[in-house]
Amino acid sequence: MYAKCSDILAARSVFDSIWIKDVVSWTSIIVGVAQHGQAEEALSMFDEMLSKGLKPNEVTFVGLIYACSHAGLVAKGRELFNSMIDDYHIMPSLQHYTCFLDLLSRSGLLADAYEVVKTMPFEPDEPTWAALLSASKLHKKTQLAIKIANHLLSIKPQDPSSYILVSNTYAAAGMWDEVSKVRKMMATMAVRKEPGYSWVNLGKESQTFYAGEIPNHLKQPVLMLIEELIVEMKKRGYVPDTSSVLHDLDNQEKEQQLFQHSERLAVAYGLLKSISGTAIRIVKNLRICGDCHTFLTLVGSITHREIIVRDSTRYHHFKDGSCSCGGFW
Repeated sequence: MYAKCSDILAARSVFDSIWIKDVVSWTSIIVGVAQHGQAEEALSMFDEMLSKGLKPNEVTFVGLIYACSHAGLVAKGRELFNSMIDDYHIMPSLQHYTCFLDLLSRSGLLADAYEVVKTMPFEPDEPTWAALLSASKLHKKTQLAIKIANHLLSIKPQDPSSYILVSNTYAAAGMWDEVSKVRKMMATMAVRKEPGYSWVNLGKESQTFYAGEIPNHLKQPVLMLIEELIVEMKKRGYVPDTSSVLHDLDNQEKEQQLFQHSERLAVAYGLLKSISGTAIRIVKNLRICGDCHTFLTLVGSITHREIIVRDSTRYHHFKDGSCSCGGFW
């Protein structure tokens, strides 16, 4: 429970207080620390669990391979995947394969990932294709990304996230006519994009922000603080990455759209309303874009605050100019 609420220290404290730890308690803490980007800690705890004479189960390996995936530990992830089968006689589920494919594709091993897709005993589902698509975009494999994007639309024609992934792919390649076609398809199919929102928890108080929408009484202080932070960031070499803006606008207009992403509004509000030195906790319903990730990293460094964000992919702990995800998310 504590791990899911972004308080991994409290989760670890509860785990340490358990007198007799079984495979379920060990697996819970391994999965928890893995979700919070502590891959080495997850692997160390796995070794400790084995030293107690306990055998891992299916969920244990999901957590371990997930940890490797989000830390770029390809060799260790392969070793664990094979060990699960050879040493513990656990047959991989689709979830195991999805984590393993995510590990390979995030690390740029797309050929290896496709080989796994062709040979695995399951039909690839939407999360599998989405992971491959995101990796293809990340590693600038535009034609491959477009091919996967079109396939994703064919198997999930009513899923808004499929259209967003496809739009992102075309936008990143500067193919604005194709972006427009995707939007028309969404209108024809009556598919509506889920709006991005973030909420910041300040103890007894919380505030929700939607992208580009700020309550009138908060607009001036929130936008002023964001502007001040960006000025300081640019002194440190920050250059906005507008590739995630899905509109054919000039760079200045794209930057203005970026600056009003919901997580930026939430963190600015959190800085204004919280006690200096305390952590800021934010939940976002969608994946953080690359530029917002850079923004939050720099905010943590400038303000000397820890910023904890739970997006649709994982937990991010921004502290001292770095993030727990290590750039893998």
